[in-house]
Amino acid sequence: MVVSSIVPVVTQYLDLAAGIAARVRDGELGPGAELPAVRVAAEEAGTTPSTVARAYRHLADHGVITQADRRRARVAAGGPLAARQLLDEGRVFRLAGSDDPALQVVLDGLDASVRVVGARGSFPALRALVRGEADGAAIHLRHRCGDYNTPFARALLRGRDPHLLHLWRREQGLIVPPGNPLAITTPSDLHGRRVARREPGSGTRVLLDQLVHEAGATPGPLSADYGSHFEIALAVAAGAADVGLGVRAAAADLELDFVPLTWESYDVVLPESALGAAGPLVAALSEPAVRETITAMPGYDLAATATIERIAERVSHR
Repeated sequence: MVVSSIVPVVTQYLDLAAGIAARVRDGELGPGAELPAVRVAAEEAGTTPSTVARAYRHLADHGVITQADRRRARVAAGGPLAARQLLDEGRVFRLAGSDDPALQVVLDGLDASVRVVGARGSFPALRALVRGEADGAAIHLRHRCGDYNTPFARALLRGRDPHLLHLWRREQGLIVPPGNPLAITTPSDLHGRRVARREPGSGTRVLLDQLVHEAGATPGPLSADYGSHFEIALAVAAGAADVGLGVRAAAADLELDFVPLTWESYDVVLPESALGAAGPLVAALSEPAVRETITAMPGYDLAATATIERIAERVSHR
C-alpha cells in the first residue's frame, strides 16, 4: 500500500515535464518564452514547488529550457528540437539509405537507438520512407534543376513538414588503377570501358548515368552491379573493371588513383515527426571523436554536419 501511494508522487515531475515539453514541441511556448515561477506553477498544477523545481531541472538537463540564477526559466533556443527528443526518448530511429564509408563510422558508434533498415541506395531509401518502413532516408540525389536532395524531400514528404539533416559534402570521381594507365580523365573516356557501377536506384548509379549521357559515352558491358563504394574500388583493384565511379575515400583505402568530378550533398531526409527520434544520430554526428575520424578520411567536408534545415513546401496557386 505504501509503494502504490508513493509511485504517482515520484513520477509526477516527469508528467509535468512532459506536458511542458509538448507545449514547446507544438510551438505554444516558443524559444525565449518565460515559464511561470516555481511557486506559481505549483499552484497552477496543484502540486508542490519541489515537484515543479524537479520538472524544470529535468527539462534543463535535456536542453528544453534554460535556468539562470535569480531569473525565471525560459525555453532554450534549441528547445523545440530538444523537446521532441525528450518526448521520443527510447524510440528507435529507422534509417534507410545510401552506402557511405563515413556514415558507417557514425553508425558503428551508436547503440540500438538507430537501426539500419531496408536495401541500400537512395531510391530504395525514399521508397521505404514514403511507405512508413523508415523514419529517415540517407540520400545524395541531384535533381535536374541542379539542387541536391531538397526537391525530393519536398515532393515525397508533402504535407509532412520535410526536413534535411545535413551529414556532409563528399567528393565523387573516377576510381582508376595506380598511374591511370588508360588515361581516363573525363566521363567521355568511359566509352567502351569496363565501368564498375552501383546497383540501379543508388545515387551513385544515377550520377553515373547522368554523366555518361551528358558525355555521349556508352560504357562496355559488365556482368554484375556492385553494392558499395568499397566493392567498386575492389573491382578496379582486382582488374575486373577498368574504372568505377565512387567516393575518394574508397579509392584511398585500396591505394588507387582518383579523378575528381564533383562534390555532392549527402543528407538524411525526414519528416518533422521523426526529428525527436533522430536525436541520437544528431548527437553522434557532433561527437569530436567521430568528426575527427571522418575529417581524416579524404574527400569529406563537414562544414554543415549535424545541422537541420526545414524545407519550405511550395504553395499551390491553383
